[in-house]
Amino acid sequence: MKKVSAPFNLIFVFSLLLASLFAGCVTTEKSKEKKEQTTVRLHLEVPQTEDNGASGTVLVTKQKIPINVEREPFLSEADLHHAEIIATPGGFAIALNFSDHGTFQLDMVSTSNKGRRVAVLLQFPESHWVAAPVITKRLSNGVFIFTPDLTLEQAKRAVRGLNNVAEKARKGFGNFAQ
Repeated sequence: MKKVSAPFNLIFVFSLLLASLFAGCVTTEKSKEKKEQTTVRLHLEVPQTEDNGASGTVLVTKQKIPINVEREPFLSEADLHHAEIIATPGGFAIALNFSDHGTFQLDMVSTSNKGRRVAVLLQFPESHWVAAPVITKRLSNGVFIFTPDLTLEQAKRAVRGLNNVAEKARKGFGNFAQ
């Protein structure tokens, strides 16, 4: 009997060790994803005029399209409620859903700047000017949708980081208000 139980105990211990090793890998991956952070800045296109320091040219997407934008963003992750990837006929897009303040800002900017572009800067951890869609209509619902010049994996990583930052901001604000 003792000869049979010794191998069984070794197999049992080995399988427990193996199971805990795999569980540790999953937990580590999830905790890494929870620590990912992404910032977003939306910059309005402006005409090139005298250089007063309020605007500058940026190179957007991998095609390096030059766009003159205001140096100060009109929206950032501070006004973000959540982000998501949405399916589009040609692939995917990112939808940024803003808070009440962000919705108001987006409404004001889109109402008075039809025909101009919005340059989108994402940082996760490097900075990428990923899109510059044209404002074609008033955006009063607080949702800004753009097709980024990113792979789907990069976009998923960026959205995870944006949602982590937005969640932290909401929790921080909730603690502040108490």
